Amino acid sequence: MDERRKYERTPTAIRVEMRHPAFGTIVGFAKDISDGGAQVTIENHPAPPVGTVVKVQFKKMIGPINAEPVNMKVVHAQRNTIGLMFQPK
Repeated sequence: MDERRKYERTPTAIRVEMRHPAFGTIVGFAKDISDGGAQVTIENHPAPPVGTVVKVQFKKMIGPINAEPVNMKVVHAQRNTIGLMFQPK
């Protein structure tokens, strides 16, 4: 299979909070992350539609990893797993 990724993925298990005015807050867990984006598993909530830009905050047990939420775009969705791509401000 031909690898098209620009960035190397790093496996992880980080809590992710995605916010959007249309659906509020969705909580998930990043399965992996790279300089280009993250793969996130969502439970108990429908995935946002592909193309949606959400405000994302990555969290650890004792607080946020990024102080300010970052814009990320949903680039693919399959069942309860979505791919998010970092977006410029």
